[in-house]
Amino acid sequence: MRFHWGWIEPVMPVPYVPTLGPVHPDAPVPDLFAAVVETAGTGRFLPYDKDRRWSDAKTERVLTDAIEHDQRQTLIPTLAERGAGTVKVHVYGAAPDSLSAGADLARKLASAHGAAKARVVWFLGPNQPEAYADGVGTRVQLKDFSTGPGKAPAAPVQKYQQLPEEVRADFAAFAEQMTADGFAFLYEQMKAGTVGPVLTVLHDDHLVGAIGPMETMTDPSGAARLLPQYFGVLPQHRGHGHGRALWRAAMHWGHRHGAAYQLLQTEAGGASDRLCTAEGLTSLGFVNQTDV
Repeated sequence: MRFHWGWIEPVMPVPYVPTLGPVHPDAPVPDLFAAVVETAGTGRFLPYDKDRRWSDAKTERVLTDAIEHDQRQTLIPTLAERGAGTVKVHVYGAAPDSLSAGADLARKLASAHGAAKARVVWFLGPNQPEAYADGVGTRVQLKDFSTGPGKAPAAPVQKYQQLPEEVRADFAAFAEQMTADGFAFLYEQMKAGTVGPVLTVLHDDHLVGAIGPMETMTDPSGAARLLPQYFGVLPQHRGHGHGRALWRAAMHWGHRHGAAYQLLQTEAGGASDRLCTAEGLTSLGFVNQTDV
């Protein structure tokens, strides 16, 4: 499958590649589209795929035979084989019926592949009203380290492994309470010793927040990027600056370890979204999705 880039670029307001996610605005996006198609169905990870730190095989693939690509719009379906399966159709197009066409294709392919979910994914530029992404979208945010890491944390932040043993024991209960934020999964990886350091913040000698794992990976252009982290503070301890302290400590870690930038997806209008905006990150636009 060869893409006509002149058809896609004008209707791609966010630098986003199916199965890879958001990429740096200066990334070789046409080459990345070609690469995810070329490796579809092989189970192999591309060397710059952030998901390869979690698994030995790629479980999401482009359904190459079902791609629809013309001057009006490009529909790129993927199949994620985790759980009961999810078909997602990524819609690059501005025609009035582009979303409905994507939804129709998603439903058809979900039925054909026995997937439990059919989903459509579409994009909005950074200047679009946030309300358009309310409830369905994440904002793609860019932290550029070329100007430094930003302000230092205003409260002490420590690596999990440097905590006293009795405080480290708090992480199990923290992870259970923060399961919806991914910390139960992260805790299993931490116990297995397969991930980088996790930064923590305490209140009255009890663990109340964490961010991690702290890891970098080389991007398609050869630059080091700080990978996204699990990030959260216990609900009863929010609003006291713990999240901001963790965030700033993570940015200082990334800068010290040679990261050129970090890309994040934050729930539009959510607490992390507001924090990243207040910390001066650049919005690259919105990625929206809904089940159909």
